[in-house]
Amino acid sequence: MAQANPNLCTCQPDLYLEPNLYCQYPHVWGCHKQAKILTMSDFTPIHFLDHPITVRFDEPPAHEKTPPCPVSFEWDGKVFTITELLSAWSDFTRRGRSARNMRPSHAEVASGRGSLGVGRFYFRVRVDTVQVFDIYYDRAIVDADDRKGHWFVYRELE
Repeated sequence: MAQANPNLCTCQPDLYLEPNLYCQYPHVWGCHKQAKILTMSDFTPIHFLDHPITVRFDEPPAHEKTPPCPVSFEWDGKVFTITELLSAWSDFTRRGRSARNMRPSHAEVASGRGSLGVGRFYFRVRVDTVQVFDIYYDRAIVDADDRKGHWFVYRELE
C-alpha cells in the first residue's frame, strides 16, 4: 500500500504544503487557503496600534472566551473584511497582579490552557485592503460589570 505524502493537502491533493505547515481551521476558511500559512518572520511590523475594535462573526462563537477568527472588524470608523487567516496562536501568560497569585504547580497547568480572565487569542489576518494586521481577543476581566473580553488591533505588518 502506498504511503500518503505528508506534504500534500488532504482536501486538495494537488496542493503542496511546505514542510511543517498544516491546514488549520478548515471549517472557517477552507483548507486550500490555510496551506499558505506564512511564518512569523515573513512579516515586519510597521505600526504598533493596540486600539479597541468591534468584530463581526457569521455565527456567534460557540465558546465566547475562546473565539475563532472573525470575518470582519471595525476600527477607527472603517470596516475591514478579513480575506485570509495567515496564522493563529494563543498566549496564556499571567500578567500584573495575577502573575503572582497562583501556586507554581497550578500556574504550569494554567499556562497551557489559561484560567479565568487570563489569556489572549491572536490572529494574523489579511484584509480586503490587502493590509496585514495582528488582532487579538483579550479575556481579561475589567471589573465586575465587564466580565467579557475585548478585541484589539495589535499592529499592522508588511
